[in-house]
Amino acid sequence: MPASSLGVLLKILIDKGYEVFGPTLEDQVIIYGPIRSVNDLPKGWTDEQEKGRYRVRRRTDGAYFGYAVGAHSWKKYLQLPRRPIWRALKQDQNIEIVEAKEEPPKMAFLGVRSCELHAITIQDRILAQGEWPNDGYRQRRERLFTVAVNCTSTAPTCFCTSMNTGPEVTLQSDLQMTEVIHAREHFFLIKSCTNIGDEILQQLPVRKASAGEQKLGRQGVKRAIEQMQSGPRHFDSSDLKELLYRNFESQSWDKVAERCLSCANCTMACPTCFCSTVEDTTDLSGEHAERWERWDSCFTAGFSHLTGGSVRPDTRSRYRQWMTHKLATWHDQFDTSGCVGCGRCITWCPVGIDLTEEIRTIRNLEQP
Repeated sequence: MPASSLGVLLKILIDKGYEVFGPTLEDQVIIYGPIRSVNDLPKGWTDEQEKGRYRVRRRTDGAYFGYAVGAHSWKKYLQLPRRPIWRALKQDQNIEIVEAKEEPPKMAFLGVRSCELHAITIQDRILAQGEWPNDGYRQRRERLFTVAVNCTSTAPTCFCTSMNTGPEVTLQSDLQMTEVIHAREHFFLIKSCTNIGDEILQQLPVRKASAGEQKLGRQGVKRAIEQMQSGPRHFDSSDLKELLYRNFESQSWDKVAERCLSCANCTMACPTCFCSTVEDTTDLSGEHAERWERWDSCFTAGFSHLTGGSVRPDTRSRYRQWMTHKLATWHDQFDTSGCVGCGRCITWCPVGIDLTEEIRTIRNLEQP
């Protein structure tokens, strides 16, 4: 599909009643937001990411998806940061409690990376397929259309190759694209993976890709793989669970606690963290009350507070809980790792704590 026809895809999705969300440039950060035309996409922009550092800069070409990952993940549209659960109204001596019903819109995510598809699949297992599903999440997920994009460029903070989650899209999406810019050519290799994807694809101005064009797409993905595997954050993740279980009392936890601010930035940026809490509110008359669910974090002091005090009273225990859960006990709960290697926790940590460095530190400190 010619790159100039990307607007046709957007129009088809909008005409079918989808609210389209995708990458957009706002306040010098690439975030996910509403997309109404191709002009909303970060065409010709890329990002520079490192520990505690994020910048955007101009590319020398007109790539629409020439960045790594943005500041936000897609979970803010599926597991809402704040949502009502029920409302109560008192009339005379009677109290009526009404469950808050949602009417989720049809959403289309444009530009979902492989690591993010894995993250959505992980949240599906937790919030939609478990013994106690989150109905709001499940309803929004059922109405979702995804357009995945293979990564052809990476950031130094990316390590999806270590977690076996990318950069090539391997999980199912409705449409899958690879952006190719070669010489004067700019096009998308595009294929459908579902019935609804077939319907959309048949309405697009596409032709069969030549062997040479397909090769260009594969070369782009291969470059991304090589960039990560030769980068500073590539590591062997095959024994992470056992490594962390063996080193539950490692002195490395004391070292990282000296730097960690317990600010919860890593959990807010993470595409798989799902912790939440509930808040009850009432008006001054006492006749109207509401219960709301909102995001929370295991880094907050009150998150593990029980009768008698907090289970994890200090930063050391809270960081250890986050990292050990993410990389080890998550396997016991959900049969998978909780990390997809997107690198957001590294970029958006204000003191530059690097999860991959902490793994190496634990490994180096381990006694034979």
